[in-house]
Amino acid sequence: MISQRLRLEVLQALQVKYGDEYREENVVLSGSHTHSGPAGYFQYTLFMISSKGYIRASVEPLVNGIVQSIDRAHRNMRPGRIYRSSGELDDGSLNRSPHSYLNNPEEERIRYKWNTDRQVTVLKFTDLDGDGIGMLSWFAVHAVSMNYTNRMVSSDNMGHASYLLEQDKNPGDLPGQGGFVAGFSSSNLGDVSPNTRGPHCVNTGRPCDYLNSSCPVGGTKMCQAFGPGDDMFDSTKIIAHKIYMKAKDLYRNAVEEVTGFIHSAHQWVNMTNVTVQINNTHTVSTCKPALGHSFAAGTTDGGGDLNFTQGAVDGDPFWDGIRDALLGPPSNQTQECHHPKPILFSTGEMNWPLPWHPQIVDVQIITVGSVAVVAVPGEMTTMSGRRLREAVKQELEAGGAERNMEVVIAGLSNVYTHYITTYEEYQVQRYEGASTIYGPHTLSAYVQTYRGLARAIAQDSVSALPRGPPPPFFQENLFNLLPAARVDKKPANSSFGDVLQQVEPVYRQGDVVSVTFVAGNPRNSGDIRDKTFVTVEMFDNRTETWEVVHTDASWETRFHWLKGSGQQSNATIEWFVPPSAAAGSYRIRHFGHYKQLKGLRPVITPYEGSSDVFTVAASFYYR
Repeated sequence: MISQRLRLEVLQALQVKYGDEYREENVVLSGSHTHSGPAGYFQYTLFMISSKGYIRASVEPLVNGIVQSIDRAHRNMRPGRIYRSSGELDDGSLNRSPHSYLNNPEEERIRYKWNTDRQVTVLKFTDLDGDGIGMLSWFAVHAVSMNYTNRMVSSDNMGHASYLLEQDKNPGDLPGQGGFVAGFSSSNLGDVSPNTRGPHCVNTGRPCDYLNSSCPVGGTKMCQAFGPGDDMFDSTKIIAHKIYMKAKDLYRNAVEEVTGFIHSAHQWVNMTNVTVQINNTHTVSTCKPALGHSFAAGTTDGGGDLNFTQGAVDGDPFWDGIRDALLGPPSNQTQECHHPKPILFSTGEMNWPLPWHPQIVDVQIITVGSVAVVAVPGEMTTMSGRRLREAVKQELEAGGAERNMEVVIAGLSNVYTHYITTYEEYQVQRYEGASTIYGPHTLSAYVQTYRGLARAIAQDSVSALPRGPPPPFFQENLFNLLPAARVDKKPANSSFGDVLQQVEPVYRQGDVVSVTFVAGNPRNSGDIRDKTFVTVEMFDNRTETWEVVHTDASWETRFHWLKGSGQQSNATIEWFVPPSAAAGSYRIRHFGHYKQLKGLRPVITPYEGSSDVFTVAASFYYR
């Protein structure tokens, strides 16, 4: 997801380069989402604790990479056309909190065929000659096909869908190197799982408890949902392929041109005290942030390790006692405001060494002709997204904007504030409700605020919108709990990059090539955005040169760094030879850096290694 600190640092860098051309009003940063990425780019205490602090080595490559992508887009701007298309993907998602969903009013639920949003929306970008240059797609599904056992950096199902389409449109190019850009964006995915086989108790094979997603023995940890594949890699590939194929079809058939003006509206809002008029006589208010007991239970996509369960509307004296002793009890006002949530962490009342959760959040809408992108600072549930889309559409069309507006939710945008459920779903207090940090009226507050933005766009009165209180940019009390990487050592009579386990001489399509190198800690390589730890190279007999056919960004490769004893480590590289691999001579190379002390000063030195040459033999099929 995007953190507030990440957005602020990107906006600062853009200000230095472009002045006021790119600013908070017209820049949306939305995460495609993954649970398998580097952490450490948050400035609020709760997130810093859970990711070992604020880590500059994580922040800088992310900021620099985002700015670099904007630079490239800026340099390559040219006239073009945009087309829109949408359709349904029937078998790529599952509601992981159906009990919460069923608490929404029946008259509302019967308007929809499914308890998840299955619509895929595509924007097709071409130049004036009609040649495709890019695509943006929105689909509501969590990126949790890769489960909590994974220890490799992975972009999960949405990133793999992007990889597949870019491979299709940029044949022969390495990942990220082709001219066609395929963006697969998150939407209202809060209660939506890609694990379409659903949850069951892994120790018994029996269904989990429907209400709290736990098992008689083992609790929530034993209740796990599984994807359609044989393992998490297979499930990621299957879900990604479904999303990719649907988006590709919609892209190919997109003929409805998007014309008109670009508008943007943005405000900073203090979400801890928004007053909402719910009828002619009553108002309600949002709350200081707090997380409920069911937050600690996790979800069927990854349960918690302790004895918390989803659906808890009563506190637990044991855990409440520990909370009170270590962090202090929530105030009566906060408890009443969040009712019926039993508060586990009253984060809005915890400010040491820095506030534990954001108070100031970005709300933002960008319209491009008949398309409105609603940038939401969190993970909206299915019904929450439907209500917000409907409200924005009503305001835009009633105010004289384009007719037949296509409104999309761009989730995980600009600042992360956990989840956003409906008022009715909040009452059930499953994981999503317990993680709705501004209280039961959070959605109502957002609907009210985004209505105001949409109305301002429709009435051409954006300049009259109050800017709102800017968020903090903390300079002090940021902490880093991640120790520096230790110096690297190697086995006697060896060098970094030497091969410890060599490849076989011959492989065929479908085989796995594996080679292990003497390695240094990958953290010593720093920001390697335009470099790689891995290449798979094929010998070109015509030019007598080696051509890189895969890198560590390729789905077909896996890079495992394994820390051993005595400060020694190794790197095992696997290449899953695809059916498309041409017969010929190949090698695998590894690139890295190692740290040594020279005197008292650490010195970082690059190294590289190569496997022996091996052959991928031609496959023969007989009838």
